[in-house]
Parts: sequence; C-alpha cells; structure tokens
Amino acid sequence: MFRTSMHWRLPVFLLAAIAAAANAQTTAPPAQAADPAHAQTAVPRAAYRSAFDGYRRHADAAPIGWKEANDNVARIGGWRAYAREAAEPSAPAASTPARRVAP
Repeated sequence: MFRTSMHWRLPVFLLAAIAAAANAQTTAPPAQAADPAHAQTAVPRAAYRSAFDGYRRHADAAPIGWKEANDNVARIGGWRAYAREAAEPSAPAASTPARRVAP
C-alpha cells in the first residue's frame, strides 16, 4: 500500500522541483540595495505635501426665514411625514446575528 501511494507523489514532486528551478533561472537577480551609510548614495528627493492640500472650508447653508421654513415643512407633509417615516420597518442591519435553528 505504501508503494502505490508514493507512486504518484514522486513525479508530482519532481515536476514541481523542475518548475521552481526553471523559474529561478529566468527571473532576474535582485538589485543590489544602496548602502545608506555611504555618503555618495543617491536618495530620492524629499517632497512635502500638506495634509490641508485640497481642503475645502465648510460652508453653512444660507439661513431662511421662519415663514419659509414652516411652508417647506407643510409642503413635505409636516410632522406626519416624519412619523410615517419612523413607523416604516427598516432593513435589517448587516451586523445582526443570524437566528439559531434548533436541530
């Protein structure tokens, strides 16, 4: 039984070893790392980029009058629209644990 189980493993192992050796010969050798202790070593130029580059200042919405605000709420549906929205069942959260099923 031992011989039959090893019979197929030997060719697979040899093929893997040959493929690894061929791959090692075709890849380029790693580049020699620059010695940071040597004074003449070329280093990339340091560049400063502020964390505030591209920052846009927050702008408040323009205030509106109370009559216009009340008219807008009435147009939407008033407090009843918000109550309806709160009463609607929401979609289950993704982090809700699954229910256990009895065996």
